Amino acid sequence: MCTKTEHLKKLIDRVMQTDNLITVLTGAGVSAESGIPTFRGPEGYWTVGSQHYQPSEIATFHMLNENPKEVWKWFLYRRGVCASAQPNPGHLAIADMEARLGERFQLITQNVDGLHLKAGNTLAKTFQVHGNLNYMRCIEECADSLTLIPSNISLSSRTEDLSKSDWDQLVCPQCGAITRPHVLLWDESYDEQYYRYYSAIGAAKKTKLLIVVGTTGSANLPNQIVHTAGESGATIIDINIDFNQFSRAAEKSVGGVFLKGSSATYLPELAKLIFGESTLGELNQPI
Repeated sequence: MCTKTEHLKKLIDRVMQTDNLITVLTGAGVSAESGIPTFRGPEGYWTVGSQHYQPSEIATFHMLNENPKEVWKWFLYRRGVCASAQPNPGHLAIADMEARLGERFQLITQNVDGLHLKAGNTLAKTFQVHGNLNYMRCIEECADSLTLIPSNISLSSRTEDLSKSDWDQLVCPQCGAITRPHVLLWDESYDEQYYRYYSAIGAAKKTKLLIVVGTTGSANLPNQIVHTAGESGATIIDINIDFNQFSRAAEKSVGGVFLKGSSATYLPELAKLIFGESTLGELNQPI
């Protein structure tokens, strides 16, 4: 009988002896430890007049066409919350993995807060499959380029309105049409151009070790990534505060493990284990 630490070390040593891909898939749980709410609970609701909207209702292309200012206000409020957050030890550990693994590393994130990039991950090795709250693009798609949202546009409260000056800046610099947040909306589909759909699936097929962190499979593409990696023979490690369908997929994968707990705690230790610098002492219980 061996401990989880010994088991993980054997798995990781076997992966590190090859040139196979190591992929990290992250969700809201990673950024929650930086103080960013998931916006699926009370923080996600938005009030327009007397009507209360859930994220699945306000963050849609339909609503963007019907009431673009309210959609922009919701996203700008979210952006304000995210802007004040800083990367936590989990983000920093993932950035360290990229720096040390180089081409053998891939990050796929559902998070739109940009904290992975702030921590040091590069755009080249980060697939932001749900977009990035810091950017906007033309709603008419006159071009596929992204534009940084002006830093002087900020909503500090839910009740604050956009000024005329704010609204005048939220236009396409090329054609003058209104813009939209560069975020996958609830009634839209993944694509390669903006959300790296095929690239993410391709990475999953080549992955030997998949580390899933802070996501429970509520979105379609992460489910496809985990399923594809598992079918391709990858070992899956799931880090989450609760057992979920990805934990189950991890335990069914080749030597996979579910680590119940904080990503800010486990990711730095797992990164050290990958590079032979730690024994993950908290995992000395037998398996």
